[in-house]
Amino acid sequence: MKVRSTTVLAIRRNGVTALAGDGQITVGDTVLKNSTSKLRTMRDGKVLVGYAGSAADALALFERLEAKLDEYSGQVQRACIELVKQWRMDKALRHLDALLIVADRENLLLVSGTGDVVSPDDDVIGIGSGGGYAQAAARALLSHTDMSAEDISREAVRIASQICVYTNDHITVEVLK
Repeated sequence: MKVRSTTVLAIRRNGVTALAGDGQITVGDTVLKNSTSKLRTMRDGKVLVGYAGSAADALALFERLEAKLDEYSGQVQRACIELVKQWRMDKALRHLDALLIVADRENLLLVSGTGDVVSPDDDVIGIGSGGGYAQAAARALLSHTDMSAEDISREAVRIASQICVYTNDHITVEVLK
């Protein structure tokens, strides 16, 4: 059985980026923990990172991403591209099972072990089992409210928690202004 962390959402509105993640970790179909944080800050709070998938794999990727950010002077897009190259080419890393969202003031990126570094068209990314629900809720809130990025991210993950059994409402939010 795999230990899984699910549901992270990133949005950008009015120059503010917010990442929100639920707190649930599951083993198979059993809740193991309700109050974990799937979000990290790097580079003195200038870069936000969230993950879905295997927690241990994501933490290993966080370390490598931080090293790439240092190597490339904080250039998020370049660091992510180099991380993906390493992730795809290294035999041990190739088996890591996680998705990352990486954001700074200029970039909002989905990073995967299949070689993807993708910037969304509409400044909204949802990952994990509840990510699609959270993303849909965030798009609706962006279109029909004046809520802040922080409030939309929190509310969208809360809505996802009402639909997805692998998502709960113990929500952590990190914001870049």
